[in-house]
Amino acid sequence: MQNKINSNFRSSLKSILFGGACLFAITQSAHAIETSAREAYLIDYTTKTVLINKDAEVSMPPASMSKIMTAYMVFERLKDGRLSLDDKLPVSEKAWRKGGSKMFVEVGKEVSIHDLLRGIIVQSGNDACIVVAEGLGGSEENFALEMTAKARELGMENSTFANATGWPDPGQRMTAKDLAILADRIITDFPEFYDVYSEKSFTWSGISQGNRNPLLYKNLGADGLKTGHTEEAGYGLTASAKQGDRRIIMVLNGMGSAKERAEESARLVSWAFREFDNFELFKAGETVDTADVWLGTEKTIDLVPEDDLLLTLPRNAKNKMTATVNYVGPIQTPIEKGERLGTLTIAAPDIDTVEVPLVAANSVEREGGFSRIVSALNYLIFGKS
Repeated sequence: MQNKINSNFRSSLKSILFGGACLFAITQSAHAIETSAREAYLIDYTTKTVLINKDAEVSMPPASMSKIMTAYMVFERLKDGRLSLDDKLPVSEKAWRKGGSKMFVEVGKEVSIHDLLRGIIVQSGNDACIVVAEGLGGSEENFALEMTAKARELGMENSTFANATGWPDPGQRMTAKDLAILADRIITDFPEFYDVYSEKSFTWSGISQGNRNPLLYKNLGADGLKTGHTEEAGYGLTASAKQGDRRIIMVLNGMGSAKERAEESARLVSWAFREFDNFELFKAGETVDTADVWLGTEKTIDLVPEDDLLLTLPRNAKNKMTATVNYVGPIQTPIEKGERLGTLTIAAPDIDTVEVPLVAANSVEREGGFSRIVSALNYLIFGKS
């Protein structure tokens, strides 16, 4: 049986005009925007809707964006109690001598985890990364193996690490999608530490350095995460921004200059918030439609979604949305609460069709023998049970 959605749904559709957390991911295609980035991936944090996907699963050198994983390894130990912010780690000669961006730690000294995190996140210090890797993993090589194992655990299937810094190495590879997964987990798993990513400067050894994330200096709601640059990788940025109830995560790589990175990232963040919004269609357990029941102790059953249904859609799509409920009815008894009975199909121009399972709101027992006979006769004569 196929029904255009009932009045309950029409009234719920009105509520989406006021916006609305899911739980259902769709992919935008026709609304994609061109970008000069070689690789790009942009998603809505709550619904996981993909707004931009340009070679997002192609292996690439992540440069210093891989330091997000180095920080994740520290945050995890802080959260489970193996480490505290006051703990100190020694600076080796290898860390002190490391080139590239530096925190300027001194060989033979000890530095607290609190300061090392800022050296890694704000100053992008390669030396700080090595101090952490050696202190927590025994060696940078062992720590890199731990990073790769953790990546697999987090679902980052295309990430491998040869070092803790992002220093060029054939074994240091990630994808834009994996970086977005990692950013998502940083935000979700460690809210108590995430605000370090929004710090605009940090001073160590009398040297003050600014955060290289260009979005932090624009009024776009940006609060993280990390830039990267090497000759092979080009200029990259893994970023997140929040405006109102919406948060987006964006990964760009392969741009030609810091100026291009700043301009392109700001343009795409603005586009994502301007062109799309999150629309709440139904709460979990809210009635979408009502179906007739065959030979049951109740004559009808409510069809409901198991989870809140929140969709990220182009702002102009809400007025062109259609919805259909599909189920085979009348529905045979007995019916168990939570049993899948049908599907809600939502369609709108320029988006992939969304199909949401509908389940029984409650259980319905089968009627006794005599009642079943009466109900069957009623159905044959009057067309209803």
